Amino acid sequence: MYAPNEKRYENMVYNRCGKSGLKLSALSLGFWQNFGHRDSFANIEEMCHTAFDLGITHFDLANNYGNPFNGSAEENLGKVLDRGMRAYRDELCISTKAGYDMWAGPYGDKNGSRKYLTASLDQSLKRLKLDYVDIFYHHVPDPETPAEETALALDNAVRQGKALYVGISNYNSEQTTEMLKIFRELKTPFVVNQPSYSMLNRWIERDGLDKLALEQGFGIAVFSPLYQGFLTNRYLNGIPDDSRVGKGTTWIKNELDDKMIAKLNKLNDIAATRGQKLSQMALSWVLSNPAVTTVLIGASRPAQIIENAEAVQKLDFTAQERENIEKVLAE
Repeated sequence: MYAPNEKRYENMVYNRCGKSGLKLSALSLGFWQNFGHRDSFANIEEMCHTAFDLGITHFDLANNYGNPFNGSAEENLGKVLDRGMRAYRDELCISTKAGYDMWAGPYGDKNGSRKYLTASLDQSLKRLKLDYVDIFYHHVPDPETPAEETALALDNAVRQGKALYVGISNYNSEQTTEMLKIFRELKTPFVVNQPSYSMLNRWIERDGLDKLALEQGFGIAVFSPLYQGFLTNRYLNGIPDDSRVGKGTTWIKNELDDKMIAKLNKLNDIAATRGQKLSQMALSWVLSNPAVTTVLIGASRPAQIIENAEAVQKLDFTAQERENIEKVLAE
């Protein structure tokens, strides 16, 4: 029977999600890749245990994770919970999302309708074997569904007791402002937006989403903080055959040219002067944005989680370090 590390809360950092009462671990475990039907369940379970042992309490899922077997990531977490972790349910913050294609027909395609979101959450709860999730997100904006309908569907999930909080993902500042207005009218506990953000992808700064989060009091949960693995040591000397770029499983593979590899090596040199690996510095850098509550890390093995968790030990940057980083990023 699984018994977690008794010292699991000693080294992790916990940040308040905007102005809400909810705190999230600075690092969250994302189930997008490597937690599906085709992956080793023993490895999945070990990664979940490793994360929790390190104080990572936020597990982030979506209805379609585990593709091409949509829902298999949620099923696997349900199995992990059954095998000992369910006893610690109240120490976990489990989130799921709905919005992308999920099942055949007009009610399960990419949308934000009340019917799709309601049915999807019911399905997710069955796969996870939970009465409720802590956060239920709309995964991606749907221009064909009125924002009010999507907001009402999320609000209804809370009123039914199927979610404690709601969030949105991939919404820009203009779209977020529209949803925020409706949530305020409904008194919906909207607490978080989940965008992509990294040293190499700073759109939320240009868009003003991070500034909006600080002004309006919601948190930001960042996905792809390592830019699909670019901000790791994987590509410092070229493209390994077993990497995501090497296997062609990332849509940004064409960006990894000689100029990018040179930039990554310069960033790696800065990380080394901080006593960090490139991936650790990249996570620390994202977390140094005051609007960011948590970063979602992906992993294929427990050792990666252990390595990434060390990023919370060095969250501060000197003015010179920031200047050096900005100079490299501008090249």
